[in-house]
Amino acid sequence: MAVPQSKGELLRAIDVGFEKLLRELADVPEQAVGNRNLEGHAKGTRMSVADLLAYLLGWNELVLKWLDRDAAGQPVDFPETGFKWNELGLLARKFYADHADTPYPLLLERLREAQQRIVAAVEARSDADLYGRPWYGKWTMGRMIQFNTSSPYENARGRLRTWKKGGGGD
Repeated sequence: MAVPQSKGELLRAIDVGFEKLLRELADVPEQAVGNRNLEGHAKGTRMSVADLLAYLLGWNELVLKWLDRDAAGQPVDFPETGFKWNELGLLARKFYADHADTPYPLLLERLREAQQRIVAAVEARSDADLYGRPWYGKWTMGRMIQFNTSSPYENARGRLRTWKKGGGGD
C-alpha cells in the first residue's frame, strides 16, 4: 500500500492493515501464543505471538499518549520518556514486560480498543492538522501515526505469515 498522504488514506491504511492482521491472528492456536519461537524485534531475539501483540499495543498506546499531550499543548517526548530512537529494542522489551501477565484475549481486546481510539483521534483532525506541517522533525503527524500503526500492523502480519509457514503455530 502506498504511503498515506491524506486523512482518508491514513484511515484506510490503518483499517486495512489492522483487519489483515486480525485475520492472520484469527487462526493462531491459543496454546501457541506464549511460545517464544517468533523472530524478535531486536536482532537475535525471539518472542511469542503474545509479545508481538504487547509490542503493537505498546506502540498504539504511545501514539495515543503523543496525541493527548499534543492536544493539551504539552511537549511530546519521542519516542518515549527514557528511550531514544536507537533504543527501540529496549523499548520493545519494555512493552513485552509491561504486558507479560496480560492474558492473550485481553491483549487482543486492548489492541482493538487502542486502534479504535487512534481512528477516532485521526477522524477528529483535519488534513491540515495531519499533513499540513511537520510535527516531529520533518515528519507530519499523519506520517508519525502511520509509522507506528499501519506499518507495524503490516510488519506483524508478515512475521506471523513467516512463522506459520515455518510451523510456528503447530
